[in-house]
Parts: sequence; structure tokens; C-alpha cells
Amino acid sequence: MKLTLSELPQVCERIATELPHGGVVVLQGDLASGKTTLTQAFARYLGMDDTVTSPTFSLQQRYGEKLYHYDLYNYGFDKFLSLGMMEELEREGYHLVEWGDDTLIDLLKRCGIDCLILKITKCDEQSRYYEVQRA
Repeated sequence: MKLTLSELPQVCERIATELPHGGVVVLQGDLASGKTTLTQAFARYLGMDDTVTSPTFSLQQRYGEKLYHYDLYNYGFDKFLSLGMMEELEREGYHLVEWGDDTLIDLLKRCGIDCLILKITKCDEQSRYYEVQRA
């Protein structure tokens, strides 16, 4: 679905509907496609006032008790595993993972962790195409 930034609550509602009790959302898209922007919108959707920033250098940010935000870009999947971060994904809540790939998705499926894949494609400065699918 092609949406503007003001229409992001539609994507957030879809995530919450697909994962009503939480789970992992793998955010895929090019640099500057809007992965962190989507996470900011999801935090607002959950009623949070927190300032959501990209965890590019910290690997993980936690907002309240129900939202976790990860960025594998600088660390990669192997470092993510070596730091024991798979255990974090088992915590109750929503886990939005930027730059997750098929290796992560396959592991989540084998572990029985609910997972969605959200592909974001930049159309122009004001709109993105969002594709949500079950892993």
C-alpha cells in the first residue's frame, strides 16, 4: 500500500492486528527508506511519548515495557547472536528490527517466534510503499 507519512497509523494498525500480543517485525528497505520513521509512528500508535531514534550504534533501544528497536546494519546477524540478542526477541512486546535478513527470519520461524516482514520502498519524499507479510 502506498502511503504518506500522515497515513502511517494504517501500517501500525496492520502490525497490531497481525501481532495482537506482540512479536517481531523485520523492517526491510534501503537507507533512508523510513524504517526508523515507521518505528517512531508505531511508538506513537502505542501511546508513547518517547523520542525514538535509530539504534545504529547501540544495536538496541527500549521504549517503555512494550517496544524494542534494533538495528543490525553496523553489527550484522552474527554479532547480534553472539551478544545473546535472540533472547531479547523472546521478551513480551513488539520488536522492530531494521536490516533483518532471511537468516534472522528463518531462525525466528524455527524458534516459533511470531514474525512479520515489512518491506518499505521510497516512492518520493512524501510517500512510501509498504508491503506487510507473515514470515
